[in-house]
Amino acid sequence: MTDTQKKTVLVIGAGSVGAIAALNLEVGGFASVTVALRSNYNAVKEQGYTIESCDHGFLRDFRPSVVRNSIPDIVIENLPPYDYIVLCTKSTPDVGPTSLDLVAPALPKDNTHTTLVLLQNGLNIEKPFLESHPQTVVLSGVSFIGSAEPSPGHIVQNEPDRLLIGVFPHPHNTIETASARAQEFVTVYSAGGKTDCKYSPAVLHDRWRKLVYNACLNPICAITGVDSGRIRLADGGLDGLVRPAMREIVAAAKAVTNIELEKDVVEKVIDTDPMENWGKPSMQQDIEKGNYIEFEDLLGEPLREGKKAGVPMPTLEVLYQLARAIQWRTKEAKGLVQLPSQ
Repeated sequence: MTDTQKKTVLVIGAGSVGAIAALNLEVGGFASVTVALRSNYNAVKEQGYTIESCDHGFLRDFRPSVVRNSIPDIVIENLPPYDYIVLCTKSTPDVGPTSLDLVAPALPKDNTHTTLVLLQNGLNIEKPFLESHPQTVVLSGVSFIGSAEPSPGHIVQNEPDRLLIGVFPHPHNTIETASARAQEFVTVYSAGGKTDCKYSPAVLHDRWRKLVYNACLNPICAITGVDSGRIRLADGGLDGLVRPAMREIVAAAKAVTNIELEKDVVEKVIDTDPMENWGKPSMQQDIEKGNYIEFEDLLGEPLREGKKAGVPMPTLEVLYQLARAIQWRTKEAKGLVQLPSQ
């Protein structure tokens, strides 16, 4: 693929996960990447990324092709449409802006060219886009990676990047067209040879399986302040919290979509993070930083879908309400809550 054939890719939200995505896309030589940043913009613009990666080694001053502090408005700026938009931001629809609002300037509703890749966690994240963008191919990206951004522009990736790309069913696009786009993206993303990126036809299975971690261990560690290694040692941590929550997700997957997760999935997911890493899941990291947590898509949506299908989910119900209270506390700290006057 020559330089003029490079795919243009816009990565929105290049933090711990998005920065590694931008790196994989650039080093393969098949893509020219624009990153739209927020809190880490100044650091990356001035010094580039400093990346300590188990896949790529130590990199100083890595810069994607274009670094911006705003999402391009392709109409106002008279820009050609991107071939791919990769959305890597955390989803906090209860706070806003929504994912739909973020992408809007770069993705007109009548788009037929750009493929949207949702490299985000959670369930039902595609639904707003399927309604608002009737001709846009929307891909699912389920990422399994250990990566953090301890300071702006400093990325520490301590677990390999494994990415599953699939197709969200769309009423106006054929599966053949969407699958071809998905497989092209896998080729572009994998070209550098530093990542394990595969096409997956089982989008719903991939998302429900990851929810066994993200709807359970993630909020439990965040709420208790106990990391994913120590929760295995804490009194009642596994049998009183983690395993019951995970079994509820397994039951919901079966009831909602007839997806049978593997029989030993609970124990496999518990052992996902090596205990001695004392790893902090993303929600725990966000709480410690004073950030909002993305609990609605990770916890609220599977809870609502499971209850609708008649699955008892008492553990997830309590976790959800606790997460809502924590989010309210953060909103108050950020001035979004007005307390009654004395």
